[in-house]
Amino acid sequence: MNAGGPEWVVREDAGRPVLLALYLRHALGIRAPDELPALRGIPTPTPPPPDDRHLRLEREWREYWAMTVEPQAHPSTVPLDLVDGFETLLALPVEGSDVLRAAVAPHADAALTYAHSAAERYRHASASGTHSAYRAYASAIAEYERQVGRRAHSFELNVQVLPLAQRGVWWIGSLTIAVTDGLRGDVAAFDAAIHPIIAELA
Repeated sequence: MNAGGPEWVVREDAGRPVLLALYLRHALGIRAPDELPALRGIPTPTPPPPDDRHLRLEREWREYWAMTVEPQAHPSTVPLDLVDGFETLLALPVEGSDVLRAAVAPHADAALTYAHSAAERYRHASASGTHSAYRAYASAIAEYERQVGRRAHSFELNVQVLPLAQRGVWWIGSLTIAVTDGLRGDVAAFDAAIHPIIAELA
């Protein structure tokens, strides 16, 4: 962030609610969003038949995913209610999420264990200096400013560092990207990968 000029804000995390949503996506056999790889380290379930119930399940999960990734941009039109067994990490609309609410119940323990473990791995990497968030983004923005010959415009970016099965960067919201943890830990590769994102925003 530059004092006295345009401001940029980058928030980096491995959010437990996001990790939980992606675990449930995999466990329930939901493909959407098609471009986003699966998480590593979890068994592949038998794909469910593409019947009406599964289509509804996928629709309800997509709505839950949007609220989880960018809650301010996708507020629920009805009150939310915590789902038993998921601590405070999973709240679903009191209306319109019946199929999803029933489907996730058997996966509570495994999903929570995975989300907590992955979030702790990210926290440990951040604390050890493997991920220096400010330096990584400040360097990319400075390089972009040199290339275009002007200050970067003000922008916000949310970054979710996730244990995905394929290496890369994906947009998962209007102001949110997902980046593989392995790529985030590779300074040179991450710098190259984040440049197009910075150029799009700044």
